[in-house]
Amino acid sequence: MKFQKKNMRSRHYLFIFAGVCFLLIGISVFAGGVLSPVKALATGILSPMQKGINSIGNGIFSWNENIKTKEQLKEDNKVLQEKIDSLKIQNRILSQDQVELERLQDLLKLKAKYKKYSTVGARVISKGSGNWFEIFAIDKGSKDGIKKNMNVIADNGLVGIVYDVSDHYAKVRTIINDTSMVSAMFLKTKDSCIVRGSLSTMSDGYLEVVYIDKNAKVKEGDELVTSYLSSKFVEGISIGKVSDIKLDSTKLTKTAKVTPIVDFKHLKEVLVITDLKENVNLDEKTKE
Repeated sequence: MKFQKKNMRSRHYLFIFAGVCFLLIGISVFAGGVLSPVKALATGILSPMQKGINSIGNGIFSWNENIKTKEQLKEDNKVLQEKIDSLKIQNRILSQDQVELERLQDLLKLKAKYKKYSTVGARVISKGSGNWFEIFAIDKGSKDGIKKNMNVIADNGLVGIVYDVSDHYAKVRTIINDTSMVSAMFLKTKDSCIVRGSLSTMSDGYLEVVYIDKNAKVKEGDELVTSYLSSKFVEGISIGKVSDIKLDSTKLTKTAKVTPIVDFKHLKEVLVITDLKENVNLDEKTKE
């Protein structure tokens, strides 16, 4: 009995389901025309809404993507800028190293030029006021063998002389200082003269040369070097080339201008000649 009841119930559900299906098919076939306006109305209402929703969604997506893109671009730009800054620093360091190397090579050439003299390299550590290196200090002193009256050279020529020495530094007075007087000679003719230091004339690019013999066969462009007659400067150190040679007001001697070979506005490294000039006192020699 129970089996029959279950069987009847299942058939009942089957008939109901089939009926609903047939009903829906009939509505679809026979009432399609009636539902069309409803579908059209729903589509007309919902379509703009759907477009608006899609537009808003697309806008939000694009905005979000733009933000991400901008942030990424900012981050990339920051990284690139850091790399550029790093490369600039490296390039600056390389440029400085190249300049340093060139200066050291110049010192080696200078050392070779005056190889008959013993020299010690030194670095300029301070200078007097003003644009010119008329007085400056170097990083070598008595502990390094530096002594008073040692000659100082750079840029292929004479810079000046050591006038004060401490344990670890020394002071140099250059040939452009107002108190400087250098006994010089013309390299070709050996005619002697005096080069006078002067900041006022140096501002015009030259130093005065005085006490040139009026009969000296010297001419424009001749080179001046330190004289063998000098009491403090060793012989043969280049000073510069002369110009504007003429008789002085007394008509007894000539004067000239000399353009120093050394750049007295940009000194950084120098060579100190450790050989001191040997002086002979003529009066004492005569007494012997």
